Amino acid sequence: MSASEVTAAAIAARLSAAGLRPRVEEDTRFTTVEAEVPDTLSADSWREVLDAVADADRFGLVATSLNGRTLWAVVRKTVPTTGDVGGPGYQR
Repeated sequence: MSASEVTAAAIAARLSAAGLRPRVEEDTRFTTVEAEVPDTLSADSWREVLDAVADADRFGLVATSLNGRTLWAVVRKTVPTTGDVGGPGYQR
């Protein structure tokens, strides 16, 4: 398991422990963790949730009157630092 997968799994586990139901989705460049946030989430649980997503590369909250609140976190997958990363002649 890659470091990004471990981080995403840890975030999902911590969100679950805080009472949320996280969903994890894989992309070629990143892993996304999302969870619906109930209106009744306590202040202590919010602190746990924010601590969990702080390990992500990016995170946020989408709130709408139609769909409620969705917390999201993105963990970038590591990119090789050698080899043919960006095409012929491109080295990092």
